[in-house]
Amino acid sequence: MFNAIVFKEPQTNWHMLSGKLAFRVNNDYLFRALLQFDNMVLKELIASLLRWNVKDITSAEIQNPIVLGESMADKYYVLDVKVMLNNSIILNLEMQILDENNWPERSLCYLCRIFDQLNRGGNYINIKPTYQIGFTDFAPVSGKGEFYAIYRMQNVKNHEEYTDKFTLSVVDLSYIELATEEDKASKLDQWAKMFKAQTWEELRMLAEANPAIDQAVTKIHFLTEEDRIREQMEAREEYYKIERTQKELMRREKEKNSRLEKELADQKKENADQKKRIAELEALLEAKS
Repeated sequence: MFNAIVFKEPQTNWHMLSGKLAFRVNNDYLFRALLQFDNMVLKELIASLLRWNVKDITSAEIQNPIVLGESMADKYYVLDVKVMLNNSIILNLEMQILDENNWPERSLCYLCRIFDQLNRGGNYINIKPTYQIGFTDFAPVSGKGEFYAIYRMQNVKNHEEYTDKFTLSVVDLSYIELATEEDKASKLDQWAKMFKAQTWEELRMLAEANPAIDQAVTKIHFLTEEDRIREQMEAREEYYKIERTQKELMRREKEKNSRLEKELADQKKENADQKKRIAELEALLEAKS
Protein backbone atom coordinates (compact mmCIF):
# COMPACT_ATOMS: atom_id res chain seq x y z
CA MET A 1 0.00 0.00 0.00
CA PHE A 2 2.67 2.48 1.03
CA ASN A 3 5.45 1.16 -1.24
CA ALA A 4 3.86 2.45 -4.44
CA ILE A 5 6.93 1.68 -6.54
CA VAL A 6 7.20 -1.71 -8.20
CA PHE A 7 10.86 -2.55 -7.69
CA LYS A 8 12.75 -4.44 -10.38
CA GLU A 9 15.55 -6.89 -9.76
CA PRO A 10 18.87 -5.01 -10.16
CA GLN A 11 20.94 -6.22 -13.09
CA THR A 12 24.06 -6.52 -10.93
CA ASN A 13 24.45 -8.57 -7.75
CA TRP A 14 25.58 -6.10 -5.10
CA HIS A 15 28.18 -8.60 -3.83
CA MET A 16 30.07 -7.97 -7.09
CA LEU A 17 30.10 -4.19 -6.71
CA SER A 18 33.14 -2.24 -5.57
CA GLY A 19 34.21 1.31 -4.91
CA LYS A 20 32.54 4.27 -3.26
CA LEU A 21 28.84 4.19 -2.41
CA ALA A 22 26.65 6.70 -4.22
CA PHE A 23 24.69 7.11 -0.97
CA ARG A 24 25.74 6.17 2.53
CA VAL A 25 23.15 4.46 4.69
CA ASN A 26 23.17 7.38 7.14
CA ASN A 27 21.23 9.34 4.53
CA ASP A 28 18.06 9.82 6.58
CA TYR A 29 15.75 9.14 3.63
CA LEU A 30 17.55 5.87 2.82
CA PHE A 31 17.48 4.94 6.52
CA ARG A 32 13.74 5.60 6.61
CA ALA A 33 13.08 3.78 3.34
CA LEU A 34 15.09 0.73 4.37
CA LEU A 35 13.25 0.23 7.66
CA GLN A 36 9.88 0.63 5.96
CA PHE A 37 10.81 -1.55 2.98
CA ASP A 38 11.96 -4.59 4.95
CA ASN A 39 10.20 -5.44 8.21
CA MET A 40 12.72 -8.14 9.09
CA VAL A 41 15.57 -5.64 8.90
CA LEU A 42 13.54 -3.33 11.16
CA LYS A 43 13.09 -6.15 13.68
CA GLU A 44 16.77 -7.11 13.59
CA LEU A 45 17.88 -3.53 14.23
CA ILE A 46 15.40 -3.07 17.09
CA ALA A 47 16.47 -6.38 18.65
CA SER A 48 20.07 -5.18 18.58
CA LEU A 49 19.15 -1.85 20.17
CA LEU A 50 17.04 -3.39 22.95
CA ARG A 51 19.38 -6.38 23.51
CA TRP A 52 16.55 -8.76 22.62
CA ASN A 53 16.46 -11.99 20.68
CA VAL A 54 14.79 -11.16 17.37
CA LYS A 55 12.53 -14.20 17.85
CA ASP A 56 10.91 -12.33 20.76
CA ILE A 57 9.68 -9.63 18.38
CA THR A 58 6.33 -10.86 17.14
CA SER A 59 5.41 -7.61 15.40
CA ALA A 60 6.99 -4.28 14.52
CA GLU A 61 4.44 -2.05 12.85
CA ILE A 62 5.44 1.37 11.51
CA GLN A 63 2.80 3.86 12.64
CA ASN A 64 3.77 6.69 10.28
CA PRO A 65 4.52 5.13 6.88
CA ILE A 66 5.27 7.29 3.86
CA VAL A 67 4.84 6.63 0.14
CA LEU A 68 8.33 5.67 -0.94
CA GLY A 69 9.53 7.69 -3.90
CA GLU A 70 6.94 10.43 -3.51
CA SER A 71 8.54 13.84 -3.68
CA MET A 72 9.23 15.40 -0.31
CA ALA A 73 8.66 18.76 -1.99
CA ASP A 74 5.00 17.83 -2.51
CA LYS A 75 4.33 16.82 1.10
CA TYR A 76 6.01 17.51 4.41
CA TYR A 77 7.54 14.28 5.64
CA VAL A 78 9.10 13.74 9.01
CA LEU A 79 11.75 11.08 8.54
CA ASP A 80 11.71 9.63 12.04
CA VAL A 81 10.18 6.13 12.23
CA LYS A 82 7.46 5.49 14.81
CA VAL A 83 7.10 1.78 15.59
CA MET A 84 4.59 -0.20 17.64
CA LEU A 85 6.53 -3.18 18.96
CA ASN A 86 4.66 -6.34 20.00
CA ASN A 87 1.62 -4.10 20.49
CA SER A 88 3.08 -3.13 23.87
CA ILE A 89 6.01 -0.73 23.30
CA ILE A 90 6.34 2.43 21.21
CA LEU A 91 9.68 3.36 19.69
CA ASN A 92 10.78 6.35 17.68
CA LEU A 93 13.89 5.85 15.53
CA GLU A 94 15.69 8.75 13.87
CA MET A 95 18.87 9.29 11.89
CA GLN A 96 20.36 12.74 12.44
CA ILE A 97 23.81 13.39 11.02
CA LEU A 98 23.72 17.20 11.12
CA ASP A 99 24.53 18.78 14.45
CA GLU A 100 22.01 21.59 14.89
CA ASN A 101 23.02 22.10 18.53
CA ASN A 102 19.56 21.12 19.76
CA TRP A 103 19.59 17.34 20.03
CA PRO A 104 18.71 17.06 23.76
CA GLU A 105 15.69 19.33 23.31
CA ARG A 106 14.67 17.80 19.97
CA SER A 107 14.88 14.20 21.16
CA LEU A 108 12.94 15.01 24.33
CA CYS A 109 10.17 16.58 22.24
CA TYR A 110 9.89 13.41 20.16
CA LEU A 111 9.89 11.23 23.27
CA CYS A 112 7.22 13.34 25.01
CA ARG A 113 5.00 13.23 21.92
CA ILE A 114 4.95 9.44 21.78
CA PHE A 115 4.62 9.17 25.58
CA ASP A 116 1.49 11.34 25.45
CA GLN A 117 -0.67 8.48 24.14
CA LEU A 118 -3.55 8.35 26.62
CA ASN A 119 -7.03 8.69 25.15
CA ARG A 120 -9.78 10.57 26.96
CA GLY A 121 -10.97 8.52 29.92
CA GLY A 122 -7.97 6.19 29.78
CA ASN A 123 -5.98 4.99 32.78
CA TYR A 124 -2.47 6.40 33.17
CA ILE A 125 -1.20 3.02 34.33
CA ASN A 126 -1.91 1.68 30.81
CA ILE A 127 0.54 4.03 29.12
CA LYS A 128 2.93 1.95 27.04
CA PRO A 129 6.71 2.16 27.56
CA THR A 130 8.27 4.56 25.07
CA TYR A 131 11.75 4.80 23.57
CA GLN A 132 13.32 7.60 21.56
CA ILE A 133 16.42 6.20 19.84
CA GLY A 134 18.53 8.55 17.79
CA PHE A 135 21.48 7.80 15.54
CA THR A 136 23.78 10.82 15.45
CA ASP A 137 27.15 11.51 13.88
CA PHE A 138 28.14 13.90 16.64
CA ALA A 139 28.30 13.91 20.44
CA PRO A 140 24.76 14.89 21.53
CA VAL A 141 25.93 16.25 24.88
CA SER A 142 29.23 17.72 25.98
CA GLY A 143 31.70 15.64 27.90
CA LYS A 144 33.21 12.22 27.37
CA GLY A 145 32.14 10.46 24.20
CA GLU A 146 30.02 7.31 24.36
CA PHE A 147 28.89 4.95 21.61
CA TYR A 148 25.52 3.90 23.00
CA ALA A 149 24.07 6.03 25.77
CA ILE A 150 20.78 5.26 27.53
CA TYR A 151 19.04 7.91 29.63
CA ARG A 152 16.14 7.57 32.08
CA MET A 153 14.55 9.75 34.75
CA GLN A 154 15.95 9.24 38.23
CA ASN A 155 16.28 10.85 41.64
CA VAL A 156 19.32 13.14 41.60
CA LYS A 157 20.21 12.22 45.22
CA ASN A 158 19.93 8.45 45.41
CA HIS A 159 19.64 7.65 41.65
CA GLU A 160 16.40 5.76 42.19
CA GLU A 161 14.62 5.29 38.87
CA TYR A 162 11.38 7.27 38.53
CA THR A 163 9.89 5.12 35.75
CA ASP A 164 11.08 2.58 33.20
CA LYS A 165 8.48 3.76 30.66
CA PHE A 166 10.41 6.81 29.50
CA THR A 167 13.75 6.03 27.82
CA LEU A 168 15.95 8.13 25.58
CA SER A 169 18.90 6.50 23.81
CA VAL A 170 21.59 7.78 21.47
CA VAL A 171 23.85 5.79 19.17
CA ASP A 172 26.79 8.09 18.39
CA LEU A 173 28.21 6.94 15.05
CA SER A 174 31.32 9.05 15.61
CA TYR A 175 32.34 6.84 18.54
CA ILE A 176 31.95 3.28 17.23
CA GLU A 177 35.40 2.44 18.59
CA LEU A 178 33.98 2.89 22.11
CA ALA A 179 31.43 0.09 21.67
CA THR A 180 31.27 -2.06 24.80
CA GLU A 181 31.32 -5.85 24.89
CA GLU A 182 27.56 -5.72 25.37
CA ASP A 183 27.22 -3.52 22.26
CA LYS A 184 29.32 -5.99 20.29
CA ALA A 185 27.41 -9.01 21.62
CA SER A 186 24.16 -7.48 20.34
CA LYS A 187 25.94 -6.59 17.05
CA LEU A 188 24.96 -2.95 17.42
CA ASP A 189 28.48 -1.92 16.41
CA GLN A 190 28.03 -3.81 13.13
CA TRP A 191 24.84 -1.90 12.33
CA ALA A 192 26.61 1.35 13.16
CA LYS A 193 29.46 0.43 10.82
CA MET A 194 26.92 -0.28 8.09
CA PHE A 195 25.43 3.20 8.53
CA LYS A 196 28.92 4.73 8.35
CA ALA A 197 30.26 2.60 5.48
CA GLN A 198 31.57 4.47 2.46
CA THR A 199 32.35 1.57 0.09
CA TRP A 200 30.78 -1.65 -1.14
CA GLU A 201 33.81 -3.50 0.19
CA GLU A 202 33.03 -2.36 3.73
CA LEU A 203 29.42 -3.48 3.39
CA ARG A 204 30.49 -6.84 2.01
CA MET A 205 32.77 -7.49 4.99
CA LEU A 206 29.96 -6.65 7.41
CA ALA A 207 27.47 -8.79 5.49
CA GLU A 208 29.80 -11.78 5.61
CA ALA A 209 29.73 -11.62 9.42
CA ASN A 210 26.03 -10.80 9.83
CA PRO A 211 23.22 -12.31 7.67
CA ALA A 212 20.82 -9.56 8.79
CA ILE A 213 23.16 -6.93 7.36
CA ASP A 214 23.46 -8.97 4.16
CA GLN A 215 19.68 -8.79 3.85
CA ALA A 216 19.73 -5.06 4.65
CA VAL A 217 22.36 -4.28 2.01
CA THR A 218 20.44 -6.33 -0.56
CA LYS A 219 17.42 -4.11 0.06
CA ILE A 220 19.58 -0.99 0.04
CA HIS A 221 20.77 -2.01 -3.42
CA PHE A 222 17.14 -2.39 -4.55
CA LEU A 223 16.24 1.03 -3.19
CA THR A 224 19.23 2.90 -4.61
CA GLU A 225 18.60 1.45 -8.09
CA GLU A 226 15.14 3.04 -8.26
CA ASP A 227 15.14 6.50 -9.86
CA ARG A 228 12.45 8.06 -7.67
CA ILE A 229 14.09 6.83 -4.49
CA ARG A 230 17.45 8.17 -5.69
CA GLU A 231 15.86 11.56 -6.38
CA GLN A 232 14.73 11.85 -2.77
CA MET A 233 18.12 10.74 -1.45
CA GLU A 234 19.83 13.27 -3.70
CA ALA A 235 17.48 15.95 -2.37
CA ARG A 236 18.53 15.03 1.17
CA GLU A 237 22.21 15.14 0.21
CA GLU A 238 21.67 18.60 -1.26
CA TYR A 239 19.94 19.63 1.96
CA TYR A 240 22.91 18.39 4.00
CA LYS A 241 25.27 20.34 1.76
CA ILE A 242 23.29 23.58 2.09
CA GLU A 243 22.97 23.21 5.86
CA ARG A 244 26.69 22.50 6.30
CA THR A 245 27.56 25.48 4.09
CA GLN A 246 25.29 27.79 6.05
CA LYS A 247 26.66 26.52 9.33
CA GLU A 248 30.23 27.06 8.15
CA LEU A 249 29.39 30.58 6.96
CA MET A 250 27.80 31.34 10.33
CA ARG A 251 30.86 29.96 12.12
CA ARG A 252 33.17 32.14 10.03
CA GLU A 253 30.97 35.19 10.58
CA LYS A 254 30.99 34.54 14.32
CA GLU A 255 34.78 34.23 14.30
CA LYS A 256 35.04 37.44 12.29
CA ASN A 257 32.76 39.31 14.70
CA SER A 258 34.69 37.95 17.68
CA ARG A 259 37.94 39.09 16.11
CA LEU A 260 36.55 42.54 15.37
CA GLU A 261 35.19 42.81 18.91
CA LYS A 262 38.60 41.90 20.30
CA GLU A 263 40.32 44.41 18.04
CA LEU A 264 37.83 47.09 19.13
CA ALA A 265 38.36 46.21 22.80
CA ASP A 266 42.15 46.33 22.30
CA GLN A 267 41.85 49.70 20.58
CA LYS A 268 39.70 51.08 23.40
CA LYS A 269 42.22 49.86 25.93
CA GLU A 270 45.07 51.42 23.97
CA ASN A 271 43.18 54.74 23.74
CA ALA A 272 42.50 54.63 27.48
CA ASP A 273 46.19 53.93 28.17
CA GLN A 274 47.21 56.84 25.96
CA LYS A 275 44.77 59.17 27.73
CA LYS A 276 46.17 58.03 31.05
CA ARG A 277 49.76 58.69 29.93
CA ILE A 278 48.79 62.13 28.57
CA ALA A 279 47.07 62.97 31.83
CA GLU A 280 50.15 61.86 33.78
CA LEU A 281 52.44 63.99 31.56
CA GLU A 282 50.15 66.99 31.90
CA ALA A 283 50.13 66.58 35.66
CA LEU A 284 53.93 66.32 35.66
CA LEU A 285 54.33 69.46 33.54
CA GLU A 286 51.92 71.35 35.75
CA ALA A 287 53.87 70.32 38.82
CA LYS A 288 57.13 71.62 37.26
CA SER A 289 55.65 74.95 36.14
